[in-house]
Amino acid sequence: MSVKIGNIDLGEFPLLLAPMEDVSDPPFRYVCKQNGVDMMYTEFISSEGLIRDAAKSKQKLDIFEYERPIGIQIFGSQIETMREATVIASQANPDLIDINYGCPVKNVACRGAGASLLQDIDKMVAMTKAVVESTHLPVTVKTRLGWDDHTKNVYEVAERLQDVGIKALTIHGRTRAQMYKGQADWTLIKEIKRNPRIQIPIFGNGDVDGVEKAANWRLEYEVDGIMIGRAAIGYPWIFREIKHFFKTGEQLAGPTIEERVSVCRTHLQKSIEWKGEKTGIFEMRRHYSNYFKGIANFKEYRMKLVSLEKVSDIEEVLDEVAASFEDVLA
Repeated sequence: MSVKIGNIDLGEFPLLLAPMEDVSDPPFRYVCKQNGVDMMYTEFISSEGLIRDAAKSKQKLDIFEYERPIGIQIFGSQIETMREATVIASQANPDLIDINYGCPVKNVACRGAGASLLQDIDKMVAMTKAVVESTHLPVTVKTRLGWDDHTKNVYEVAERLQDVGIKALTIHGRTRAQMYKGQADWTLIKEIKRNPRIQIPIFGNGDVDGVEKAANWRLEYEVDGIMIGRAAIGYPWIFREIKHFFKTGEQLAGPTIEERVSVCRTHLQKSIEWKGEKTGIFEMRRHYSNYFKGIANFKEYRMKLVSLEKVSDIEEVLDEVAASFEDVLA
């Protein structure tokens, strides 16, 4: 049975890339797409920023044909602003619009956006309805279990948001109070999935960091698909590995050093194509240690990579890395 969001067919058990601020930009999405992710989202975009025509918000609307299906994720605290932002985002021609009711960080949640709407379900429902009515595209939502342990209200949220027309719901198995600490708890996600009233796809998110967990939780929590965030940073191969396991029951070997270097180069090249050489090189710096995580004695190479300003110099160091660690991951 294929999972569908509106008329978007995502196949039998889709793997989704979570929208992550300062991470899920087009260069990063490119390498994830190459490794088999089924559905991706932009970084979350401020509705206020879109309406004010802020350059940073507008740039996040950049999407490319090869990325499809892709959703643009927006957040905000005002219903009218969200309505207007939906119209602007829809003009960028994504496959769907996603609303962020999950972001726990202070400057979002304390401004009345993101996860803070879990404290005002009526407003959340009204806002969602306004977004649904402002676009011809399917609307989906990403949220958390609740604001804190005493207000885990996502069961009610799922029913009411479905009633106003959302086409899928992703639930991160933590409360806002937990931020990213402690362990994600998917038991409520399973209860929602088992609720006979719920007809839309339910995706689980939080703590899936490898093949075994993906396979076990797929069975245990009965979700329609899994959204992966932090585990894909520096390791886009996670999508390929999980899919291979689902298909064959076998674990794929991890990426060789050559593959790591190659994907790192691709990421750098895409970063420069998208942002220009100076910014592209600068923004790539946060990714090097992730691509070579767990490799002993990588530190001196990392120090070089984050200080260099010319592509040719970075390429040289990456050649050195490929040669020096050839046997480590062979």
